[in-house]
Amino acid sequence: MAPAGTLYTVEAQWKGKAIRAAAALGGVEIALPAQYEHYVDNKKSEFLAKFPHGKIPAWDGADGFKLYESTAIARYISGLGKNANLLGTSSEDAALVEQFIHLAETEVDVYTDFTRGLCTGVIPYNKPAHTLFVERQTRALNTLEQHISTRTFFVGERITLADLWVAVIFQKAVGATVDAAARAKLPNLVRHLETIANQPLVKDLYGPINYAEKAIQFTPPAKEPKAPKPAAAPKPKAAPKPAAEEEEEPDVPAEPKAKNPLDDLPKSTLNLEDWKRAYSNKETRGADGALEWFYQNNDPAGYSIWRVDFKYNEELTQTFMSSNQIGGFFNRLEASRKYIFGSVGVLGESNNSIITGVFITRGPDYEPVVNAAPDWESYSYTKLDLSNDADKAFFEGALAWDLEVDGKKWVDGKNLK
Repeated sequence: MAPAGTLYTVEAQWKGKAIRAAAALGGVEIALPAQYEHYVDNKKSEFLAKFPHGKIPAWDGADGFKLYESTAIARYISGLGKNANLLGTSSEDAALVEQFIHLAETEVDVYTDFTRGLCTGVIPYNKPAHTLFVERQTRALNTLEQHISTRTFFVGERITLADLWVAVIFQKAVGATVDAAARAKLPNLVRHLETIANQPLVKDLYGPINYAEKAIQFTPPAKEPKAPKPAAAPKPKAAPKPAAEEEEEPDVPAEPKAKNPLDDLPKSTLNLEDWKRAYSNKETRGADGALEWFYQNNDPAGYSIWRVDFKYNEELTQTFMSSNQIGGFFNRLEASRKYIFGSVGVLGESNNSIITGVFITRGPDYEPVVNAAPDWESYSYTKLDLSNDADKAFFEGALAWDLEVDGKKWVDGKNLK
């Protein structure tokens, strides 16, 4: 029987192992390239002509069908082995298989890679980020542990792609971030991993399970010893100045501090600091809420309201990272803090999200306020008219953190106060 196609992968690629395991269990014969050198062959024009993103794993079907991205290839191969039912036996099963693959991919594997990157210097080390990554991964592992504690396989009574995927991702994690102390709280996930990895048809693909005794940690680089400074020669004492000279003004007067042109605007009836306190101390919606306070005190002549949208949402990945991006943008607006209020959030889910929200800025234009941040042009600004129902609903949703845009719901946010 001729191979169904060629899978471009390398031995060290964990998800490539799971794809090959799906082929083995499904009885689908696949070929590996006779010769492939990563970081060399995937940059060649003939490879890019087939797979424009230049990534592996990549699938080159005997029928001409081409595919990249590991989960897409795994689902396709699983579908070819129909008798194995690796995607389940019903649409409900298929949805559950997808659920566990997605959870393992986005809440376990991502944090294995991020933590390893931090601890090896690929990403500049940050202790709070390290702690957050471990906490997020642990939460997902606990969810998987609870589910598998009452069953042998994740979906149904037979091995599915969910089992292959969770096992390979957990196998990767136990060698780096999930150490002996953490594994002691995950006995059923360990049992599941060993069950899957020791299946006769896939045992050679999964290989031995390497359990880390201690999770990977960041080791600061050793500081080079500083050469002792030579003793400074004693300075000669300056002759005392005449009294008249001591009282003289400096020859060059200090340069006066530049005045912000926003300070020259006519006085507004809206006190922005009072609004920030009202927003912080009151419920946003409802009687005597922050929104009611704002509508009673708003000064459209002195302040303008803007919808803010990040221009490059297709580049966003994890929602918590997008939230951190908002925080960084607000930090860079520090010089304009007295002229602005902001409520901006992340809507959607990881790898399918947007950044949007509102600014209240001093004066009729946003640019003199936001151009204090070097990255202000990465966002678009649309003036909101509160007499327009749609604009008013957007404004209120952004302030109440219950905004929904094109089916994407608010998941996290920041205030600039």
